[in-house]
Amino acid sequence: MINLTIDGKNVIAGKDMTVLDAARRAGISIPTLCHHPKLTSFGGCRLCLVEIEGIPRPVTSCTTLVGENMVVKTSTPHIVELRKTILELLLSDHPNDCMVCEKAGDCTLQDLAYYYGISENPYEGERRTYETRDGNPFIERDMEKCILCSRCVKVCDEVQGVGAIDFAYRGFQSKICPPFERDLDCEFCGQCVAVCPTGALTGKLWAHKGRQKNVNKVDTVCTYCGTGCNLTLHVKNNDIIRVDSAMSTWNEGWLCAKGRFGYSFVSSPDRLKTPLIKKRGKFKEVSWDEALDFTASKLKNIIKKHGADSVGGLSSARCTTEENYLFQKFIRAAVGTNNVDHCARL
Repeated sequence: MINLTIDGKNVIAGKDMTVLDAARRAGISIPTLCHHPKLTSFGGCRLCLVEIEGIPRPVTSCTTLVGENMVVKTSTPHIVELRKTILELLLSDHPNDCMVCEKAGDCTLQDLAYYYGISENPYEGERRTYETRDGNPFIERDMEKCILCSRCVKVCDEVQGVGAIDFAYRGFQSKICPPFERDLDCEFCGQCVAVCPTGALTGKLWAHKGRQKNVNKVDTVCTYCGTGCNLTLHVKNNDIIRVDSAMSTWNEGWLCAKGRFGYSFVSSPDRLKTPLIKKRGKFKEVSWDEALDFTASKLKNIIKKHGADSVGGLSSARCTTEENYLFQKFIRAAVGTNNVDHCARL
């Protein structure tokens, strides 16, 4: 274990911890934009600068490991002024459209500008402008709002192992884009959207549906497979307008494309709400008891006429492990056949 002092507070940290991790564990806040606890350190935004005795210049706390008897100062007037200047430079190349931005109220850049009291931009000059928008169906990529924090690149590479996007060009022309600047064409898991600290990446399905006010958050479990990922539904006027997942959940906030974007079925007018039985060529709504009795009688007649092996059961990945166990038990023990399979095997 390492003993160090941060802002006059004695802190004990592991030898492999960074100064940023040690400070946050001790309840000391250091602002960041590029850092994410589930990704490797990048040190690109420079907002986590701190002063360390014996080092003649500020260093990034997210990339600096703790040392024995290290003395760290996180919020000296010099450091605060540096952070404010960095934010001003970022905002000098950033659209001032918070009024209509989907991330307003949930934007780290906006929060930091508010905290440091930045109300106007003292810097003038050329701004990066991108006229075209990505034509993919799920993710809105507004690169004028991108601050090159690398979170999206890292989560795509380190968590998903896909590498659908990366840095391109150099200097002022640097940008994050798919290969050859084509439209994004990936699994659309939305992990990049989940970690983006600004409005550069948002869900197209979420546009103009609601932000923070009058939105209720409802925790639930994803219905798409038996994995059981935890979801947080953002509900407004009894409609789901957005889906995300907290890092504190067992799936650590990561979701697939279906879990994050495939929620429109919930309020679909075509959604079945009661069992149906076809009578005289047309489906009729019936009770569950009638539907189950009908299904059981049909199975009994088939088994009596053609034998148990004339029946087969196909189980579902949308069920839990326990439900799938019961299903195969029903097919083998109740029906009397080993003709049972599972869609995930294919």
